[in-house]
Amino acid sequence: MIPEREAFRSSRKVDQKIRNGSRARLVWISRRFWPLIGGAERMIGYLAAGWVEAGGQSIILTARWDANWPAEILFQQVPVIRLPQPKIRFWGTVRYMWALGGWLRHNRSRYDCICVSMLKHDAYAAVRAVGRQTPILLRAEGAGPTGDCYWQLHARCGRKIKYRLMEADAFIAPSQTIYRELQAAGYPRSRIHYIANGVPIPPVADAHRRQLARGALAALEPALQSLVCPGPDGSMPLLAVYTGRLHPAKGLAELVVCWDGVRRRYPAAHLCLVGEGPMRPELERLIAQRNLRESVHVLSAFDTVEDLLAAADLFVLPSYEEGMSLALLEAMAAGVPIVATDIPGNRQVVRGGQEALLVPARNAQALATAIIQLFSQPSLADQLRQAARQRAQREFSLDRCLRQHQALWESLLASKATPALTKGDEK
Repeated sequence: MIPEREAFRSSRKVDQKIRNGSRARLVWISRRFWPLIGGAERMIGYLAAGWVEAGGQSIILTARWDANWPAEILFQQVPVIRLPQPKIRFWGTVRYMWALGGWLRHNRSRYDCICVSMLKHDAYAAVRAVGRQTPILLRAEGAGPTGDCYWQLHARCGRKIKYRLMEADAFIAPSQTIYRELQAAGYPRSRIHYIANGVPIPPVADAHRRQLARGALAALEPALQSLVCPGPDGSMPLLAVYTGRLHPAKGLAELVVCWDGVRRRYPAAHLCLVGEGPMRPELERLIAQRNLRESVHVLSAFDTVEDLLAAADLFVLPSYEEGMSLALLEAMAAGVPIVATDIPGNRQVVRGGQEALLVPARNAQALATAIIQLFSQPSLADQLRQAARQRAQREFSLDRCLRQHQALWESLLASKATPALTKGDEK
């Protein structure tokens, strides 16, 4: 479960329709990647590995954030190449962009298409290096103040980067909110494509798998030993989890604060905050100040969330802003009851009272009330989780997402090839 391996096993089954498609060679670019795993990084991993399982070829290019990390690893059958990323501010970014552009120019024979995560420095370097010779797809990964369009308006060189990115062949919006933001930012409407994020649909965890998953968590965090020990009445302690970036916009301060109320009703319940990000020290201080160290735990990101979700009784997403949360989709697919904030990005994925309980953002009391409601009403929790899983299967499967990406890059490859064929015919 913890990110200490350099090779990973994949258990997904890929739709036969994808297997019967083309065998394009894809380069996937994400400046952050394993072991720095958030939603955007997991999505690139899913797509790259899914394409390999379908019979295609994938390479992931990323930054080497630590000089002690290996320059190359294997992630679920996908080669990952880490490019130089010195820790010196600004120079590190420039050095990475230079290395990325150089790799793309010197290895043109190894790929047919490029897909870049985020409309930032990586995308600029890729478009500048390749120009119009190779199809380039750019994925916008966030919305609102944490999104790509906002970043371009406020970051150093953001507007210059945006101007260069207009040359890309396609822009992928994984949510309707991001789609509208790209349009408002002036990106060509004809080149913006809405492709909802997708996740693998794992088997529903049975009692045996649940026990194994809890045992793995207990081995990782001594304070979670009680997860495998029944209480005096024979019931198991309750576990709520959050997975994602540890960022102020995720509403994690309210989640920690609300746990006081949850603990009064369920003294043995645990909350796990799983991820990496700038808010980790602040969260740890808040947990200590509120005397919650025995029940609230901040854990590093896992290479896969399947075991974590298999162990959980509840998933909580208290964000202020979301484009389309991959963590939310993963919880739906795993069949875990959900409490989430009532914001546009979440409403696009789950409906309040049908697939999840939705509460106002920035409201610790509402969070506590909803968590206690699902803990105390197993029949309601079961109804919501079943409906959420069914919707994930219908609308947000990885197979569906990969097919839509495939159709897009195949159309771009065909359009690039057409002029060359016409020219040859004229000769």
